[in-house]
Amino acid sequence: MTKRLEQMNLHELGKLFPIIIAEHNPAWKKLYESERTEIENVVGKENITRISHYGSTAVPGLAAKPTIDILLEIAYEADINNLISKVKGMGYLYTPQPNNPAPHMMFMKGYTPDGFEGQAFHLHVRYSGDWDELYFRDYLLLNPEAAKEYEIVKRKLKDIFENDREAYTQGKTEFIRIITQQAREKLGQKY
Repeated sequence: MTKRLEQMNLHELGKLFPIIIAEHNPAWKKLYESERTEIENVVGKENITRISHYGSTAVPGLAAKPTIDILLEIAYEADINNLISKVKGMGYLYTPQPNNPAPHMMFMKGYTPDGFEGQAFHLHVRYSGDWDELYFRDYLLLNPEAAKEYEIVKRKLKDIFENDREAYTQGKTEFIRIITQQAREKLGQKY
């Protein structure tokens, strides 16, 4: 009997879902736009402040894990339990984020007990105001040399931590922090 994803430990999940770095795929933008439309239709535009495509798949020319990251900023009056139910109804797996401030929620799609299936999505849900990912994305869009440097960092980390997503993510943290700080200084109060 196959274990459910919720029953697997980090080692098992790392083996099932290794870090993959793929060359940029222009189709990622259209896949995001299609998913965005579905999210708007299911969640309701009245509950949404903004939806953004971020992460490496949002930066043309940048190699990336082929997982589309979406930031869903919700209205303060949105019914959280109803939102969770609606997003789960779209085929997303809800993964609570106890170490991040409420209502930071993460949903994943394209993950099965047998491995990846179809396009993988990470949907991060928050109230407006936490825009570090958008600043980071925008800086990479404006600075191809920083994007290339980030790609090198990711490829090196993938070689070391192919089956350890937490270590891979942790390894990127300092680079992301520095670039995000530079982005905030350069872009000011963009968001």
